[in-house]
Amino acid sequence: MESVASKAEARKAVADARCDGKTIALVPTMGALHDGHLALVRAARARAAYVAVSVFVNPTQFTSGDDFDSYPRDLYRDLETLAAEGVDLVFAPSAAHMYAPDAAVTVDPGPLASRWEGEVRPGHFRGVATVVTKLLSIVRPDVAFFGEKDYQQLQVVRSVIADLDLAVTIAAHPVVRDRDGVALSSRNVLLDAETRRAARAVPAALDAAAEALAWGECDARALEGVMMDALAAEPLLTVDYAAVVDPHTLEPASALTAAARALIAVRAGAVRLIDNGELVAPPEGPQRKGTGR
Repeated sequence: MESVASKAEARKAVADARCDGKTIALVPTMGALHDGHLALVRAARARAAYVAVSVFVNPTQFTSGDDFDSYPRDLYRDLETLAAEGVDLVFAPSAAHMYAPDAAVTVDPGPLASRWEGEVRPGHFRGVATVVTKLLSIVRPDVAFFGEKDYQQLQVVRSVIADLDLAVTIAAHPVVRDRDGVALSSRNVLLDAETRRAARAVPAALDAAAEALAWGECDARALEGVMMDALAAEPLLTVDYAAVVDPHTLEPASALTAAARALIAVRAGAVRLIDNGELVAPPEGPQRKGTGR
């Protein structure tokens, strides 16, 4: 495995692989790797002959009051983990490598970034869209892998790729969960025992909405109420939002006649957690409540 810090080194390594006729996959990460990241790496390995992973805690996507300084970092462990996975290239730049002191151009992520995370964290998706565009420009992969846990981010990236005509395929991977149902996240290591226990209420709320839908509740606002009730039962959580949205536009859904997405963001102590789940009505229509059918 080759590990580089400069853009020139990364470009050369990928160019050499392409000259050898290899397809290129990129897995962008902010490090502190867990099994969710490794699922992306393995999916990339199954699809491409050459797998590059970026490890970069991007300062421009952290907003005021966000947790940039406390974000987990362990590059040595990450490199060991990626070497064991057979990764070909790790691009681990510093902020100085990625951004010139006088850098002034950013990527406007458009209306998909205005709600939910974009409203709670103004400027966050501008930082995401800019750094993803830069990484894709440096590595120029054939395919890039993103997890569905950051669902709004995935949709923003897809929009950027489409609107800027970037020659890359975006591959999504389902949310990877721990045994207790909590979505894997680098920030989970910052949870203490009490807040970790409280975090279980998030997947429980998603499950409650899916169950209510299966039993015939198709009103999106009512499903949001089901999630809020489940989250309110855990006093250590502060809810930023619990929403049922169109899976493509991320606009609030109304009556569920097609697939929708449930989005949740909470604060467990000082740690902010996000999660989501697909909502699909039964194929033969919703069951009547209480029928057992």
